[in-house]
Amino acid sequence: MSIENHQVVSQAAWTEARKQLLAREKQFTRERDELSAARRALPWVRVTERYEFERARGTATLADLFDGKRQLIIYHFMFGPDWQAGCKSCSFWADNFNGIVEHLAHRDVRLIAVSRAPLAKLTAFARRLGWSFEWASSHGSSFNHDFGVSFTPDEIARGKLAYNYEPDYGARNGGGSELPGISVFYNDGDAIYHTYSCYARGLDMLNTAYHYLDLVPAGRNEGDRPMSWLRLRDEYGA
Repeated sequence: MSIENHQVVSQAAWTEARKQLLAREKQFTRERDELSAARRALPWVRVTERYEFERARGTATLADLFDGKRQLIIYHFMFGPDWQAGCKSCSFWADNFNGIVEHLAHRDVRLIAVSRAPLAKLTAFARRLGWSFEWASSHGSSFNHDFGVSFTPDEIARGKLAYNYEPDYGARNGGGSELPGISVFYNDGDAIYHTYSCYARGLDMLNTAYHYLDLVPAGRNEGDRPMSWLRLRDEYGA
């Protein structure tokens, strides 16, 4: 059913159809709550590698990135060392970050972005788009590779990109040096643990704009070319 030939009914019929959909929405919410609980119940892995990052305040370890909080969310933002600008899709996600950082901090959570590009490039790009959330560089570190979002030239050439827990992802989908993801960590004061990561459409639930689009009659309206319409926020023009 399309917008052009969409069914039009009486208010009473619409209300009945809406109530039927509401029952499905409530069931979905209950299932989502159960899934969230299962996500939190996953076993943890202790992080033993001493990763180092560059941020505005200088060199930092993974432990430093928590900034006194116990929980850390890292958005793996696609911005390779030789790129001149950050990924437009990751920028679409990052446009949601500024306003929620303080809210998360009051729930003992730090949210930051990490990319392999040098800090100067990250800072300039953030300034261009008006972002104030923290963005650290992992340039020279194996952090991005270890958490499955950056790939070596050899891996790319051989199609051996293991992404989203799929060892043959590269052979089936191709791919470049960077892909997006989110990783979550917990610091108990004595050790740091990796508790969760998600990739690909696992990131979908964290994009507010997409969920608003899901409410309107045309939906995301992307066809078989997801995000082909997307631009950096300052590139749409009039």
